[in-house]
Amino acid sequence: MSEFIIYPAIDIRGGKCVRLFQGDYDQETVYGDSPVDMAKQWEQQGAAWIHVVDLDGAKAGAPVNDEAILEMARTVNVPIQVGGGIRTMEHARKYLDGGVARVILGTSAIQDRPFAEEALATFGGSKIVIGIDAREGYVATHGWLETSEVKADTLARELAKKGAEVFIYTDIARDGTLEGPNIKGNLELAREANVTVIASGGVSKMEDLKQLAPHAADGISGVIVGKALYMDRFTLADALKEVEVN
Repeated sequence: MSEFIIYPAIDIRGGKCVRLFQGDYDQETVYGDSPVDMAKQWEQQGAAWIHVVDLDGAKAGAPVNDEAILEMARTVNVPIQVGGGIRTMEHARKYLDGGVARVILGTSAIQDRPFAEEALATFGGSKIVIGIDAREGYVATHGWLETSEVKADTLARELAKKGAEVFIYTDIARDGTLEGPNIKGNLELAREANVTVIASGGVSKMEDLKQLAPHAADGISGVIVGKALYMDRFTLADALKEVEVN
């Protein structure tokens, strides 16, 4: 069976660890004052990777919580991937030089294609992840505040030709709702673009992971889990046992 990775999520806003409902900045729950301490907890529970989003950065168009994120990268021994406001080569280089394993390009992959292509050419598809946040199949940008006219599968195909290897697919309608992941949407993206996809959004129970994990061979290499872990729907340790990755 192909490896299936569970990525516990740390979303940072105002220096704190938070979760939003469907990306709505007005529907926020604070789960911890220290993102670094949260990263340590996930590492202790067996995380193989940690997924981090600078929510302030996504909205501002430039990293805001980058110092806390770089401290996180220095503190834990597991790789972290980071998204939120990474719009220039300088932004990407600062994170990668500072110990972040992968940076995630979202809005810039749509609005500044030359930058996205330069980042892929310079750092490679193992370091540059493309985050596709979709609303009804169309890519959303600027921290989900705007929806573009670009279809998710079209973007994935185009960037795969430029060296992109890993995509994070988030169905905004599912994110933070605990209604279950959009397995069909993730599978379609993986097949259409012939790329590796990390699922994101909607995981609420162990059954969701059991349904996703067998699709590792179909291109879904892992899943990002946030709210379900923070609300103690299940523990990371139990989840890792369930999908047999530890």
